[in-house]
Amino acid sequence: MRIFVTGASGGIGSAVVEELVAHGHEALGLVRSAESAAKVEAAGGTAIRGGLGDLEILTKAAQETDGTIHLAFSNDFTDLPRSIAEEGLAMDTIGAALIGTDKPFSIVSGTTFAQGRPATEQDPIGTTGPVGGRGINAQRILDLSSQGVRTSAVRMPRSVHERYIAYGFAGMLINAARQSGVSAYVGDGTQRWPAVHRRDAAKLFRIMIEQGQPGTAVNAVSSEGDAMLELATIIGEQLGVPVQQVPAEVFGPLGMIFSIDQPATSSWTRDTYGWEPTHPTLIEDLKAGNYPA
Repeated sequence: MRIFVTGASGGIGSAVVEELVAHGHEALGLVRSAESAAKVEAAGGTAIRGGLGDLEILTKAAQETDGTIHLAFSNDFTDLPRSIAEEGLAMDTIGAALIGTDKPFSIVSGTTFAQGRPATEQDPIGTTGPVGGRGINAQRILDLSSQGVRTSAVRMPRSVHERYIAYGFAGMLINAARQSGVSAYVGDGTQRWPAVHRRDAAKLFRIMIEQGQPGTAVNAVSSEGDAMLELATIIGEQLGVPVQQVPAEVFGPLGMIFSIDQPATSSWTRDTYGWEPTHPTLIEDLKAGNYPA
């Protein structure tokens, strides 16, 4: 299959391109720069120059390939509404190009949370809070399953990681510790964050392109929940800085998210699609130390 991938040079996207190519697919990655194009090509893919705002390019690429994986997001947390609106328009454009084709369209989404238990794939995606707009975008795409698009949403946890490369939300704790000189946590630190290795996540994206049923949400979760205090303690030990409780506001608009207990399970995903994580856990990757700049 020829698969169009947005965000193909990013932390998850580059792993997805490698995973697709390794399993006999052709990956065409959307990139905005020569540097990003080189990353896609090094992973075995073919670069398509353009950005999320280039709607004609998105339409053409979606129409001329056998399926699409959407991963791109600006990650500008200083203006989340703008980033979310840009993502939504791009997703809607791709979706419109695929109506009636029965082609697969797999999008990145986020794990949700359920009071008093790990969130499951059947729990509705969150549509409130700082990033609630992304949940609204995702549900709109899943609803295209009734219009001849084989849509699926891969719900990613807060920390998508690979040692020496990326740590997701845990990476924000690392950066904050370097800048402030303390390894910070919010509240009593017992709140849990799910996690997944980026290569295990890439495998699930491939599975959903190949086998995903229309309108399906899956949880790309390896570790159901690591306590924020445990993460902060490991980071403090590795960086040689003290561990300290801080107000949620220290982390800006994401502080509220950091303070919520949000474990998630992937039992249904594993049972239904045979996905099994095989790579190191977030705790193992954090304990490896030598964090990149």
